[in-house]
Amino acid sequence: MISAKWRRRGRDAGLIVLGLTLLALAFAPSFQRADVVPQGREEVLFWHFWGGEDRQVVEQVVQRFNASQSRYVVRPVAMPGNNLDLKLFLAVTGGDPPDLINLDDPIVADWAHRGALMSLDELASAEELAELDRWLTPAARRLTHYDGRYYGMCNGLDVRALYYDVTALESLGLEPPRTIEQLDELAVRGFQADERGRPIRFGYLPDPRRLWNWGIVFGGDFYDESSHTLTLTDPKVAEALAWMTSYRDRFGARAIAAYRQGDQSLPGKSFPLLSGRYVAVMDGQWRVRDIAAFQAEQRRQGQKATEFGVLPLPRPPQGFDEAGAVNGNVFLVPRGARQSHGAWEFMKYWTGFGGHEQQAARTCVEGGWIPVSRQVSDTRLFQEYLSEQPLFAVFVELSQSDRQRPVPVIPGAPYLKREVEQLAADAMYQPYDESAMQLLELAQPRIQRQLEQARQ
Repeated sequence: MISAKWRRRGRDAGLIVLGLTLLALAFAPSFQRADVVPQGREEVLFWHFWGGEDRQVVEQVVQRFNASQSRYVVRPVAMPGNNLDLKLFLAVTGGDPPDLINLDDPIVADWAHRGALMSLDELASAEELAELDRWLTPAARRLTHYDGRYYGMCNGLDVRALYYDVTALESLGLEPPRTIEQLDELAVRGFQADERGRPIRFGYLPDPRRLWNWGIVFGGDFYDESSHTLTLTDPKVAEALAWMTSYRDRFGARAIAAYRQGDQSLPGKSFPLLSGRYVAVMDGQWRVRDIAAFQAEQRRQGQKATEFGVLPLPRPPQGFDEAGAVNGNVFLVPRGARQSHGAWEFMKYWTGFGGHEQQAARTCVEGGWIPVSRQVSDTRLFQEYLSEQPLFAVFVELSQSDRQRPVPVIPGAPYLKREVEQLAADAMYQPYDESAMQLLELAQPRIQRQLEQARQ
């Protein structure tokens, strides 16, 4: 006799299947291919997440590719939002996936483990794969490499560094911080409060989402791939978390939580550093565009443009230079794609692989994107761009460092990322009595169990 518990589980599973079916029907029109394809060409259906100005850049790349050869025609479909992976799942299970998709979430291993992705050795020759190993930067290789194979191709890197207000630093009599000790001094001397003691400016404040970065800078590692074991309790990771929580102890958990909440109310395109809330902030290369726009507006109003600088993340005495967490955008070819080889040709064209470096340099300049190969960043066109954008050049140099590591490319990576970030947020914003190591020791077995289930 079936128990009530299992009847409920069966009912819930049926509801999930029904819900996914209804979603598939709802999304079905967006999956359909064009009715008219130029004679003699094969259509490559390409889903991506870009919107706004970036979408225009994507469409320009597609136009150039379509004009560069006569065998394929790429049709881009913009799907901005948080459900692109769900839409892909529905399309794959429905038997009508796109030929190519671009994502910026750490889902490569999850999808590859479930057999939903084609590996590059199904698309590329052995000679191409050997050259790809040499051609990509270490970070770009790691982002799509799982279980000994490439399950996609990185087409743009995201790196984080420390931005700072040059004028504010000079007023404090400080040099740009190169060490954790100097960063701590900046945090203390740059702090300002109103007459009621409420913070109105922080010199620096660690972001809980960036434990990934600081753990690597401090010399730690989060995962042992050889044994499939989570290593949250690495002493260096604990040291990084303890350093972050020292700001909680110094300024108060409630005060910094409320201040961070205030960041969320800033206008969508505002960079917190520019609003005067911080002297220094860790952020990515896309903020260079925000800074340029801010400075242009200052000049338009007849003001002297504020000067900003950027440098690699400061490190402790035993830490690593040019280190941190890297992520990026990746091309994936779903299992069942009809034009997988056309997708491969477009991937090569976009990234610059196979002799397309000049085209890739143009794409990176237009989009403000970091190349995935030194051969692209070394082109004359891209070097001219870097000479005009010295802040961006810092990020490009960092992207080529072997110390830039992604979230582990393993099944369950999105879950792992969320849990580590939530753990750091709780440690920063809650007045815990436990030490950083104790918090990590409590979390590790629970997260490890989930990762084992994802792998099995």
